[in-house]
Formats: sequence, C-alpha cells, structure tokens
Amino acid sequence: MGSLAMLVLLFFSQGQSSTPEVEKRSTCDQCDERLFCNCSSRNYQHVPTVTVTEVVTLDLSFNDITSVAEDDLREYTWLRTLDLRSNRIQSIHEWAFHLLQGLESLDMSYNQLAALNPAWFSKLLSLQHLNLLGSCYRTLGPGGTLSLFRSLTRLRFLRFGNPALEEVRRGDLAGVRQLDQLEVYGNNLKRYDPGSLGDLWPLGVVTLRLRGPFQDNTTLVSSILHDVSYSETFLVVADVLLSEKTSIAPFRETNRRRVRSIMFQNATLTDEAIVHFMEVMDGASLEFLGVEDATFHGTGSWTPARRTHLDNLDTVYFRNIEVMNVYKFTSFLPVGFLLKNLRQISIINCKVYVMPCLTSLLLTQMVYLDLSGNLLTDLTLTESLCHGIGILRNLRVINVSDNALKSISLISKLVTRLDKLVHLDISQNAYTSMPPTCSWPQILTHLNLSRAKLRRVTPCLPSTLEILDLGHNDLTAFHSVALPALRELHLSGNKLMSLPPGWLFPSLEVLLIQSNTLNMFGPLDLRLYRRLRALQAGQNRFVCSCEFVNFMVWRWGGAVEGSVELTDRWDNYLCDSPLPLQGQRVDRVQLSLFQCHRILLVSSLCGCMLASGILFVILLWKIHAVWYVRMMWAWLKAKRNSGNQKRRDAAGNAYLLCYDAFVSYSEQDAEWVEEFLVPELEDSQPPLSLCLHKRDFLPGHWIIDNIIHAMERSRRTLFVLSEHFVHSEWCRYELDFSHFRLFDGDSEAAVLVLLEPISKDDVPKRFCKLRKLMSSRTYLEWPQEDERRAEFWSNLRLAVRGGDEL
Repeated sequence: MGSLAMLVLLFFSQGQSSTPEVEKRSTCDQCDERLFCNCSSRNYQHVPTVTVTEVVTLDLSFNDITSVAEDDLREYTWLRTLDLRSNRIQSIHEWAFHLLQGLESLDMSYNQLAALNPAWFSKLLSLQHLNLLGSCYRTLGPGGTLSLFRSLTRLRFLRFGNPALEEVRRGDLAGVRQLDQLEVYGNNLKRYDPGSLGDLWPLGVVTLRLRGPFQDNTTLVSSILHDVSYSETFLVVADVLLSEKTSIAPFRETNRRRVRSIMFQNATLTDEAIVHFMEVMDGASLEFLGVEDATFHGTGSWTPARRTHLDNLDTVYFRNIEVMNVYKFTSFLPVGFLLKNLRQISIINCKVYVMPCLTSLLLTQMVYLDLSGNLLTDLTLTESLCHGIGILRNLRVINVSDNALKSISLISKLVTRLDKLVHLDISQNAYTSMPPTCSWPQILTHLNLSRAKLRRVTPCLPSTLEILDLGHNDLTAFHSVALPALRELHLSGNKLMSLPPGWLFPSLEVLLIQSNTLNMFGPLDLRLYRRLRALQAGQNRFVCSCEFVNFMVWRWGGAVEGSVELTDRWDNYLCDSPLPLQGQRVDRVQLSLFQCHRILLVSSLCGCMLASGILFVILLWKIHAVWYVRMMWAWLKAKRNSGNQKRRDAAGNAYLLCYDAFVSYSEQDAEWVEEFLVPELEDSQPPLSLCLHKRDFLPGHWIIDNIIHAMERSRRTLFVLSEHFVHSEWCRYELDFSHFRLFDGDSEAAVLVLLEPISKDDVPKRFCKLRKLMSSRTYLEWPQEDERRAEFWSNLRLAVRGGDEL
C-alpha cells in the first residue's frame, strides 16, 4: 500500500509539473508619433501588445497569426485601421472585434478562414472599408436572415471572394446600401441568385473576376452584369479569356444598361472577340474603353466591325499590352471611323515604335495623346507628328516620356505649331544637353524634363511656363534662366548646392529641391521668393551650423509661423556634418553656447585678456616694476662681473677699491656737497677718496652703468638725504641699487646723512630694508649750530672708514 501511494503521488506531481503555462504575448515597439504601429512581417504567432496607448493604426500583416482570441484586441479601443491580411488565421472569436466600435478599415484578406461569422461585424457600425478576399469560405455567411453585413450601413469599400467561393445568394449583402468600390472574386462561382447585387446603388467602381463563368456559365455572368451595370458605374472585368462570341455575349447587358466605362484587366483577347465586342456594343453609350495587362492574339483584322457605331467613344486607354504577332499587326486604318471621334488616346508600354502619319491625320478631335513607355525615336516621332506641319491642332496634352528620344531641339520644332498645346511631358528620355534657344507653342505652361541626363539649363525653356519639372537630372546650378510666370518648380534629385536665385521666379509658389547636395539655406535665400508658400528640401547634406539650426527651429519649429511651409516631414531633414551630429534630425540638435557664439566668446576672452593686460601694465607702472626689473637685471649683471673680478683676485691678480665712498645727492644739494662735504673728507688726515657723479663718471657710458660701477668700486655709499633727494629720480635709482646691495647682505655699505629732518615714511615703501635700517640704525644729522659740526665731521669720517656703529 505504501508503494502504491508513492506511485500515485509521483504521478500527480509529474502531471502538475508538466501543465503548460499560458504563452506570454509578444510586444511590438514599432510605433510612431502618428499612433501608427507597423508590426508587419515579424513572425508573430499571436496578436502582440504595443508600446503606446490609444493606437489608431495597427498593421499585423504578413505574420504567422493563426487565431484571434476574445481578449487579443481589448486594449485597442481607439483603433481606426486594422490590417490582418496574409496571416494563417483559421479562427476568430465571435466577440473579438466588439470593442472596436470606432474601426473604419478592416483587412482580413488572404487567410485560412473556412467560414464567415456575422457576429464579427455586428458592432462595427463605423466600418467603411472591408477586405475579405482570399481564404477558403464557400459562402458569404450562413445565409437566411443572418446577413453577414446587416450592421455595416456605412460600408463604402467591399472586396470578397476566393477560388473556393461557390454561391452568392439573395440577401447575402443585405444591409449594404451603396458602395464606392466593389470587387468580386468568383472565378469558380457556380450559383448566383439574380438580384443579389441589385440593391447596391449607386456603385462607383465594380471589379469582377469571373474567369470560369465567362467560359462555362455566361447566363450567370449576364445576371451579375445586369445587377451591377449603371451608367455612372466604372466596370472592370479582370482575369478573363475573351476568344469567342459566346464569351462576349454577356456584355449585351452593359449595352442595355448604358454603361459608359469598361476596363479589361489581365485579359486575353483575339481578333474575333474584339470584332464581336464592337458589334455587341453597337450604338452603345460607351465613352471609355480600357485594356490593361492584356495579351492580344491576332493581326488587327477588324474590318468586319467597320459598320458598327460607337459614336460616343472618346477615350481609349491601352497599357501593358503584349501583341504576340506584332510584326503582322496591321494599322488602325480599317477602324478609322472610330478614330475620328476620339479625344483622348493612351497607349502606354505597348512597344509602339511608330504611329503612321496617315493614322494621325484621322485623329482630328484628339486633345490628349499619351505614348509613354514605348519605343519611339526622334525619327519615328517625327512621322507620328507628321513632321510638325501642325495637323493635330487640337492637341492640348502630349506625353512621350520613357521612350528613346534624344533631341530637345527636334521636339520643340515638332510641337511649335500646335497652338493649343499646354502640357508636354518628354521626361525619362536620353537628353544630355539643352540647345541655347528653342521654339515652343505660345501657351505652353507645363513642361516635364525630369529623369534625363541634363547638366545645365539654357534660355531654351519657354518663358510661358507655370509648372516645370527638372527633377532627377545632373544639374549643378540653375541661375541663368528667368521664368516670370513659373508657379511650381521641381528640382529634386539633382546636384544643386544652393537654392536657385528667387528673383528669377517672381511668381513661384511651390519649390521641390529634395535629394540634392544643399548644405544649408536661410532667411536671405527665402526672402527673394516673394510668393513662395510651399517648400520641400529634405534629404540633403545639411551642415548643422548654429545659424541653420536656429533658423530651421525658429522658422518651422512652432515658435513663429512663417509664410513658407515645409510640406515634407522632419524625418527628411538630417545633419550630414559635423560628424558628431551626423544622422540627427535638424530640429532635435542641441548646440552649446560656445559652438554657436564662438567668435563672440573668443573676442570677449581676448578683450578681457587685453583689458587685464592693460590693467597689469598700469599696475606695474604705478609700482615702478619695469624700472625695478631693469635695476635687478643691472644689479645681477654687476654681481656677475664682481664675481668674476673676485675670481681673478683669487687667482693672484690684485684688485683694489678706488673710492672710500660714492656720494649720492640731489643736484639742489650740490653746493653743500662741494663746499662742505668734499673738503672736509678729502682734505682730512688720512684723506678719504670720494666718487662724485659730476667729476668721476665716465663720459659716453650709460648712467646706470656708471652708478653701478661707482658703487661697486666704493666701500660705502653715502646718501645725502633731504627733501630734494626724495623727489629726485636719479637719487631714487641710486637708492634702488643700494637697496639691492643691502639685500645682498652688506648692511654696512650705506651711510645716511640727513641735511634736514626727514621722516622714514618719506622713503618709498618698496625700499623696505632701507626703511628698516632707518628705524634700527643711527644716522647722521647735519647740525645747524656751528659748535656741533666738528663732532659731525669726526663721526662721518669714522663711518666712511668703517668704524663702529654710530
């Protein structure tokens, strides 16, 4: 029993540990400021969560989602557009869309839904676009009173059907009142209840893909055409093989219902089918006939239809038609009765290399001719336009773009007599140059010369132009042609480095100059465009200088509303340089104060340094620093010379001092020195030798050198101090040198004699040691009484000879 209990416990514990956890939903972080989340092609297996709230557009196409659960879309209540196409969805919970009451567009095409549930759409009262193409459902819902679209009263665009669709029953589209576009894919449709589409009115564009029924069940096709054919309906019949009379018979309904526009897409046509179609449409109200992405098997033998009347047909549109036996194809002359009434002809990408002049002569009412994407050359175009003799005088628009034309001069000559021509498109040809002058129709207002190989423009351009497209050429400049009437100029995809001068285009309102090599532009450039209101200049190589960034942010960043509007997105305005800013959006660049005002800051710094230098110089001048330095240098020089002399003395060369004292005095005190001082000292026993600047200085030498030389050759320096001395410049210099000497440690070198009472405060403060000496040492004062003078001279002789301190 114990073993059995353990086994049971082990079984349940293993069962609990193996219980799968709920798989965590992925997160899509590809959302932008427009609340659009692009979660396409990311291999999601479940509906992901997103990183923003209130998302408006959610693209989940091209993933591996297999189901949509009840709560998968609960957080998307603000959704307006939901794209679920091209997944592997097999099941959708009936309440999955119930919270999306503001949803306007739902694409569920190309999944694996085996049935459609009316409950999905019951709460989508705002839905306008619904795409149910693809999948594998056989019917549109369960039928009966449970109409799939009963709540979709605002629906305007509906696409449904797939290769498995077998039935369209009466009441399947109940609730839908009118549609701008309806597309039905029913290549294998087996049952159609007449009137199933009959309640839809008005119908704008109806596309029918009914390849199988056109071959096997023309009655079913007739019923459908009867229900969707209205005079204002544009009918598109796609994916059909029209080779025999039986396949054409259902179009009798379009004749009876007076349909004015029919387009065949992805069709296969034969001569027999075309002839029978014209016979079926004899006398019809048909105004537009188009054939696109078709294959034609035949030679153009349509002569049996020459008695038919399609007098209302004025527009034919042929695009991407492959003629299997092109070299056997005859001209359109057998159906010339149709050409006389045609006003608009488009034969695009059909490998046409010439339209004979005889055919052109029949097109007397033609106002629009589009032969783009063919094999026309200058020679064959000359034939098509009858050598420019002006036969097609009613032509207002010619499009011969994407051919093999090479001469702009020839084109201008061929069209110059077309007096009503206002629009000429000669883009995507092999032009490499523009002649200096050309002749054009007098009222030509629109010229397209884009996607050629032009390197420059010339006055060949007509001055009457209002719209000019020179985009995607090799232009490097546009400054030589004035176009006074021009309102719109396209220059994108060139090599322009600056905006063209605005004064050349006084009427210009729109300028497109994207994908060039612009570095920047500014207010001065735009000011020349007096009427410019829209500018597209993104995807250029912008240098994000302070001026350009500030201009862009100030003009278009929201601070000030300018007269010119940037009509492309800010994502197109990226910095190319400097390197640290490369790839950043211009409006998000943050530049420092130093980067934006470098010259001003450097100038301010230099100014501050200059001012500081001036103040420093003034300060040095105030404290006599220059002289102080010069004196220091002179003193050091003298010390060095003195040291050399001492070294010479040590070597044995005798060197004697020449004077006992150098006398420093003011010129105003010279009388006292010469009459009293000199006789008393030099005539004493033993006599003292004095150095006087008047007598002993060497002529021709710098006076500073003489002062230093005299002090160095004197045992003492005798200063005769007085008020005159303190204010004498040269005496101050001698005090300076004495000050240096005192600093050198020779405090006995200076002898002070006061001719008159003087305070130590009168001595300059920079001579700190001299002031200290005057405070700490005794100095000699010249007595006014005669009886004391003998003692004065005795003490002075003793001081000069180097006696004890006085």
